[in-house]
Amino acid sequence: MFDQIRLNAWSTGLRHKLSLPLRVELWNGQRLDFSSEPPRVTIRVPDAGALRYLLSPSLYSLGTAYVEGAIHVSGRANDMIAVVGALAANSAPRERLMGALRKITHTRETDAAAVRYHYDVSNEFYGAWLDPNMVYSCAYFENGKETLAEAQLKKIDHILRKIRLGPGHTLLDIGCGWGALAIRAAQRYGARCVGITLSENQVRLAREQVERAGVQHLVQIRLQDYRDVAGKFDRITSVGMFEHVGVRHLPDYFSRINNLLVDDGMAMNHGLTTTDIHSKAVPYGGGEFIERYVFPQGELAHLGTVLRSMQEGGLEALDVENLRRHYARTCAIWTDNFEAKADQIKLLTDPRKFRIWHVYLAGCSYAFANDWISVYQIVCGKAGRNPEAMPWSRKYMYT
Repeated sequence: MFDQIRLNAWSTGLRHKLSLPLRVELWNGQRLDFSSEPPRVTIRVPDAGALRYLLSPSLYSLGTAYVEGAIHVSGRANDMIAVVGALAANSAPRERLMGALRKITHTRETDAAAVRYHYDVSNEFYGAWLDPNMVYSCAYFENGKETLAEAQLKKIDHILRKIRLGPGHTLLDIGCGWGALAIRAAQRYGARCVGITLSENQVRLAREQVERAGVQHLVQIRLQDYRDVAGKFDRITSVGMFEHVGVRHLPDYFSRINNLLVDDGMAMNHGLTTTDIHSKAVPYGGGEFIERYVFPQGELAHLGTVLRSMQEGGLEALDVENLRRHYARTCAIWTDNFEAKADQIKLLTDPRKFRIWHVYLAGCSYAFANDWISVYQIVCGKAGRNPEAMPWSRKYMYT
């Protein structure tokens, strides 16, 4: 009886504030609709004990309930995230919108374990919804009409132009994924490339990709921590990797890049940032969900923190580009691909992992669209260099 009273009060209050294409189906057959339009999302509550997730909704609580099977949610992922985001925003106290600062201890062992957890689901799993080159980072939509495959190649080419890669240059790609950037650099520029990752699955397939491309004489793929790399490189790229470093370790990370770079070299860091100036987690429990289920040990810094850390590491930022719109589009396409291949993907992983990724990809698109997180490409070089080495304009990036 008490649960029914709370539910009635909650549903009445919600209808007065919001109109959502949501239907809630209870264990006793009762249906609650929150809009005059047909529901696009249905939440099924199988027993009274599961009401607590609905009555105190957050991205973490409802996401956890969905992943663990405590509630059942149907609908397209984008609609699910939009509805749950509205429920969370309606119930969250204003002073607690952003997640708390987290103290995460990063070691080589924990970092490697976190990378393996995220990337070693299976190569077939990622191949089902990524582009043919399996580029798992923000694409670059030069005019907004590109396919995902075209936009991912344009992203790689955009990066290689930005760092002014030339024939015979040595290139270190930190967090090389399945090798697409290193292969492209070798094919188009004749660069001698080293790609490193902590994922054994990525290493295995990346080496196969290198062989198929016929650039094995130019590209070496290693299972290696960036802290263990020796030597000097003309160019260094890091795409979608520094989120694993940890905010407190960013100065050391950039210092390591500085030490690996030749005096007149160029580097580029492409990575996610939070839009919270104190580097807190994304709001409404979204950060806690990602930490638990998707990116253990992952931390996002504010752009200002990144630039300060870069300077502390002895590097000067030469160019900064915001690609938030591009990543919202990328994640939206990944979500569509995931749902289109749902039957195939369900055979490649367990139901719980399927549900995690089903909402995670759509949630990322939602977070970029709502300016909770962003992504920046930052071109840099060693601080203190003679400015004569710098280009007068950004024109060379678009030639």
